[in-house]
Amino acid sequence: MRVLVTGASGLLGLNLALEASKTHTVYGLTNRHALETGAFTVLEGDLLVPGVMERVLEEAQPDWVIHCAALAVVDACEADPVRAQKLNAEVPRKLARDVARGGARLIQVSTDAVFDGLRGDYTEDDPPNPLGVYARTKLEGERAVAEENPQAIIARVNLFGWSRSGQRSLAEFFFYNLQAGRRVMGFTDVFFCPLLANDLGHIFLKMLDSGLSGLYHVVSSQCLSKYEFGLRLAQRFALDTSLIQPTSVEKAGLQAVRSPNLTLRNDRLEKALGQSLPILSPALERFYTLYQQGYPQKLRQMGESAG
Repeated sequence: MRVLVTGASGLLGLNLALEASKTHTVYGLTNRHALETGAFTVLEGDLLVPGVMERVLEEAQPDWVIHCAALAVVDACEADPVRAQKLNAEVPRKLARDVARGGARLIQVSTDAVFDGLRGDYTEDDPPNPLGVYARTKLEGERAVAEENPQAIIARVNLFGWSRSGQRSLAEFFFYNLQAGRRVMGFTDVFFCPLLANDLGHIFLKMLDSGLSGLYHVVSSQCLSKYEFGLRLAQRFALDTSLIQPTSVEKAGLQAVRSPNLTLRNDRLEKALGQSLPILSPALERFYTLYQQGYPQKLRQMGESAG
């Protein structure tokens, strides 16, 4: 299959493109951050510029499109809600329409943050209640894609992994700070169900190969607090767990409101795929193994070589 991955320099997009390139012909679209890799074909373009989306689809001729590109930094969305609206809602609408017209399959990557987190244990049938600009615009993107392309997959995710910048995931935040001997906060009252980006990429490919459509929670079968996540990571890397200070998110002074309990149920997807989704221990083990293999350095070099 020919696979187009947007946002291919980001945390999910880059890991996904690299994993997919092992078995498929992959085109990765980047905007501000150039990449140099022999693993897949890199295309450059800004999806907000008229004509770029059409050019990219014509060049890639994809069977499958996985739309990872977004304004995903929560505080950046609060600072520039107009840009967030364009990137997270308007671009997905046009892409869904264009992909449907061309006959390819689409995954729209969304977020667990569409829920307010007051209850947790959410299913796909529970009504969303986004708290901030990021969550609100991502929910608008979900609804736009479902309207324009009913055969599309809408995937609500939470993930961690190694990134090109080294600054895009909670796992990297804990790892690099603890490795440098710096104290960090770990929220004891914020819960999530993260998947390793590399594993998430393979799950996406299986969802497309299985012909799925509609809304799915694509999250780990194991949920935990961000403090516990930090402890588990520190233990695997033999780092000092006492550097992680247990604290409440309310004391952190964050600009944007965070949803406290984003535990999501993934029963619908597990039933559709006929398999369980990963739990944290093997995912952390792979995260560790990738580090041992020099994977974070390889990702950084892809950006540095292009620069």
